[in-house]
Amino acid sequence: MAATIKDVARLAGVSQSSVSRTLAAPDQVRPETRERVERVVAQLGYHPNRIARGLSTGRTGTIGFVVPDIANPFFPGVVKAAQRRSRELGLSVLLADSDEDPATEIDLIRTLTKQVDGFVLCAPRASDDELRSVCDDVPVVLLNRRVGQLPSIIFDNADGIRQALAHLAALGHRRVAYVAGPRTSWVNRERLRAVRFVAASMGLEAVETGNVSPDFEGGVASADLVLAASVTSVIAYNDMIGLGLISRFAARGVKVPDDISIIGFDDIPASALVTPALTTVSQPKDQCGRVGIDLLVDRLNERERSGGSRTSLPTRLIVRATTGPARPEPPAGPGQ
Repeated sequence: MAATIKDVARLAGVSQSSVSRTLAAPDQVRPETRERVERVVAQLGYHPNRIARGLSTGRTGTIGFVVPDIANPFFPGVVKAAQRRSRELGLSVLLADSDEDPATEIDLIRTLTKQVDGFVLCAPRASDDELRSVCDDVPVVLLNRRVGQLPSIIFDNADGIRQALAHLAALGHRRVAYVAGPRTSWVNRERLRAVRFVAASMGLEAVETGNVSPDFEGGVASADLVLAASVTSVIAYNDMIGLGLISRFAARGVKVPDDISIIGFDDIPASALVTPALTTVSQPKDQCGRVGIDLLVDRLNERERSGGSRTSLPTRLIVRATTGPARPEPPAGPGQ
């Protein structure tokens, strides 16, 4: 027969309310009581009744996690870390995919609000006003997005771009293309702003080739435009676009990095497996997922985090085989 909360309380020598408090808010219980209860819980293999707990606390024990495209290799790493941290805290994750559509994203949040205690929104595409409106109804934490004073975890995009451009400049590149991602992406706007500012400060010429879908096909579609711009290097919004560039350049007979250098963003697993391996800006996806869950749980428990509710995580350039010294003349574009 399964152990009950009454069994745990009896063996631990505490009240049932103390057991409940230990499991729901361990930081609010004296260390010796917490250790005794946790020891008995492990001994008996006790699992709290989530439905009963929800009725008594008004909580569902579930966190909503919304991503714009689960097929994008960047997001699974964040999701897995968030799920792992949630399990450690005795919580479940309800995953939803908005398919890169801002309207679908807002509809998902409003539909699921009563089924979850709060949301972690990963790189949301909705407008600032729309996100503020849904945050009035349920606790929300943003990942890879910043909106006013809403709790958020972001990556240091500006420093990532700085590292990428400094690397290219050291290799002698003076004219750099930037292949932009979705117009609705806050991250894309941040990276584009950084490209413009950092390139100007370094005396480099930045060429913008326009917005494409953040996938392999987007990279393939933009490759000819990059070649037509007569640049010796290109920074892609993400690694998937970078992989598409590599493929199309190979089809055109353009050698990477002899003819043109490429830098991606995200450091997805495939970036190290292609030939040539993609130079990229790495972002701590695991840390982002874990910290996002912790920040939301702090909000749910009305705790203030040291350092506030806005966190910026560092980025790091990973130099691989798609960057090399600039050639004297850029590769020929179409019709040249």
